[in-house]
Amino acid sequence: MADLVDLVALSFLPSPLWRRAAEALRAGDSAFTVLERLCDARPHPHADSHALRVRASAAIDRGQRAGLLALPWTDAVYPAALASLVDPPFVLWTRGSTDVWSRPAVAVVGSRAASEYGLAVASRLGADLAGRGVVVVSGLARGIDGAAHRGALGAVERGTLRSGVTIAVLGSGADVLYPAEHQALAHDIACAGAVVSELAPGTPPLKPFFPLRNRIISGLSRAVVVVEAGDKSGSLITARCAVGYGRDVAAVPGSVLAPGASGSNALLKDGAILVRSADDLLAELPDEDRRRLTRPVDARDAARLPDLPPDAAALLRALDPDDPRDADALIALARLDAPRFSAALFHLEIEGLATALPGALFVRARTRG
Repeated sequence: MADLVDLVALSFLPSPLWRRAAEALRAGDSAFTVLERLCDARPHPHADSHALRVRASAAIDRGQRAGLLALPWTDAVYPAALASLVDPPFVLWTRGSTDVWSRPAVAVVGSRAASEYGLAVASRLGADLAGRGVVVVSGLARGIDGAAHRGALGAVERGTLRSGVTIAVLGSGADVLYPAEHQALAHDIACAGAVVSELAPGTPPLKPFFPLRNRIISGLSRAVVVVEAGDKSGSLITARCAVGYGRDVAAVPGSVLAPGASGSNALLKDGAILVRSADDLLAELPDEDRRRLTRPVDARDAARLPDLPPDAAALLRALDPDDPRDADALIALARLDAPRFSAALFHLEIEGLATALPGALFVRARTRG
């Protein structure tokens, strides 16, 4: 508990000090020692170690009352993609599942004042990425962000075999949802994925926090796609962070006559990946991530989905007709334990939807007709 208090206290320091704190922690110094050293070197009312620990304890209490999980970067569950940043969040306050961190993720971001075209594209990308097992990361903002989240969640409603998973990264405390009209959306996101923030519970959504939030969006993601953005859009900050972290940057082409697409079009001019569909993004993922993707469901298989139990449906999505996979790989992809996997596999074999190969490998049976 003491280590968590000190890590939360470090997050209250001015953001320019975060990199120095991270370097010292990586060198083996304790959070207590780093906090004392930085406060001694920076005499200031807002850099008093005792006062910061009092604030940190109050934040932890508030987070517990709000049902938030405080995930320190020393925890084994903390996302590895963020732990490697030069200025990682010392603590992530989360609501939802911690199973999302190990899966491939792509950020879908863009303008709050998006066009109907931009909203439609963001929703389609969110749905298609989530339908293939990719986590869709965005910022819960109006416009493109909300459309991407809803598209990812909508993958479930359209009858795909795996629940669409999405992560919302906030520019406020995880218990202070902004904008207010996205309260219900945030609830649905937490049920299917996670709502996260590095800001202590109770922190209001102030303007300086959003550029900091954007670095987390890009840090969590293998690639950042900007769907629609003007010249001064905050989404371009997310893209710049992605470049700095070695992530891919992609953009959806917009009308050259639309000022709201001038920023995203400029990214394409500067060499961003051209995105026409989710396949353009999936093709850029590392081989290890592509091997973990689930296959889209064709119309003939979709007609059978209502008859499948949830575990069997999840396993069918994890199977591939051309890529034999062993039990361990399938258990991880379908998120089943061993007994549930065995029962689901037996069901699919009886239905003629799965085939066992020599060497304890399994494939999805090809649809006849």
